[in-house]
Amino acid sequence: MNARGRRDTLLLLVGLVLVALNLRVALTSVGPLIDDLRADLGLSGTAIGLLSTAPLLALGLVSPLAPRLAERFGAEHVVFACLLAIGAGVLARWLPPAALLFAGTMVAGCAIAIGNVLMPGIVKRRFGDRAATVTGLYSVGLSGGAALAAGLTVPIEQWLGGDWRLALALWALPALLAAVVWLPQLRRRGEERRDAAQAAAAPAHTDSDGDASDAGGAGDEVGAGSGRISLWRDRRAWSVTVFMGMQSAIFYTAAAWLPEILRDQGMGAGAAGAMLSLVMFLGIPFGFATAALAGRMADQRPLALAAALFPAAGWIGLLLAPGSATLLWAVLLGIGAGTGFPLVLTLFVLRTRDARHTAALSGMAQSAGYTLAALCPLAIGALHDLSGGWTLPLAVLACLGVPELVAALGASRRGYVGEVPAPVVAAAPVPRVAA
Repeated sequence: MNARGRRDTLLLLVGLVLVALNLRVALTSVGPLIDDLRADLGLSGTAIGLLSTAPLLALGLVSPLAPRLAERFGAEHVVFACLLAIGAGVLARWLPPAALLFAGTMVAGCAIAIGNVLMPGIVKRRFGDRAATVTGLYSVGLSGGAALAAGLTVPIEQWLGGDWRLALALWALPALLAAVVWLPQLRRRGEERRDAAQAAAAPAHTDSDGDASDAGGAGDEVGAGSGRISLWRDRRAWSVTVFMGMQSAIFYTAAAWLPEILRDQGMGAGAAGAMLSLVMFLGIPFGFATAALAGRMADQRPLALAAALFPAAGWIGLLLAPGSATLLWAVLLGIGAGTGFPLVLTLFVLRTRDARHTAALSGMAQSAGYTLAALCPLAIGALHDLSGGWTLPLAVLACLGVPELVAALGASRRGYVGEVPAPVVAAAPVPRVAA
């Protein structure tokens, strides 16, 4: 690779990390300010849950549009537009009407949904065999953005004299910075079309494991020649989707409610925000390690066990020993979050043969998965209002580890989505030799 190629690759990697930083900031900056939102706007627990649920619903409902937008405008162009929309949505939360708090969050959520779906496909297409390693770097950006927003929003609010609206709005600045750094990637549209044309014209070949596929990797999917890939009847794709939904439900419920749970257990606002930041920060080392290990392991089920069991143990600790060993419970939640989402991202790459299937699996998993996850913060808020405490909500969160474990183990089995089982050929009868 020449000097220009190295420079372009470095610029792309920096852009990927900055994009990733902005795909969590709008979602995790609200949780530490829940008490201020309640006091200033008079919101109930259910309303706060709806504020957390709204962007997840957007992630679920808008995700299916991402592949079509990418086909029409180019994935890199759509990601650029998403960064601008995230900045606009976050900035809208600065304005006084409470409705704009919800509307701005929804706009940002829709943009995040599309970016979430397209980024794994961009990584797969631009980095090929190195995709699993780069996915680890991308997951570091996601966790870093979530940790920064969770940990710095309250200090920023205090520095601004208690202005929570401006503290939320300032998170529009990283989105604008990322958009500027991403600008060089917009020239990829012509190259993308040329690559697609070359892939379509290339002859079929046989993979090293003996499976036939075409150069674009779509030959193993029925109907792929039409340009549309559907995985909704694929069992492995559903395992990935349910795993995505369950780990997202747990993660975003922690982002929305963990500071409030800890404050009700006697912790101060700043310390509660720091605990949430710790949960998010642990995703950086564990996320990178998970993606790197998953790419080298033939069987990812040991990682699936960690992704499901560690957060369940954290919720059980908060339930049975409230106010004590809080740091340990936060660490367990952080290890689970730092393992679960990077593992899902890596499975998007490992369970698919090419970028088109990666985008299809990513779209399906994030559409159905986030729709499932959206119910959790709202339900937890409603259960808290109904029961008047955190015992029942924490018990429910601990029990979510069971379906997450089942789905994670199924998603981690070796193989690819869209595979058609090979027909069983009966052995030819052995002729009898007359005595």
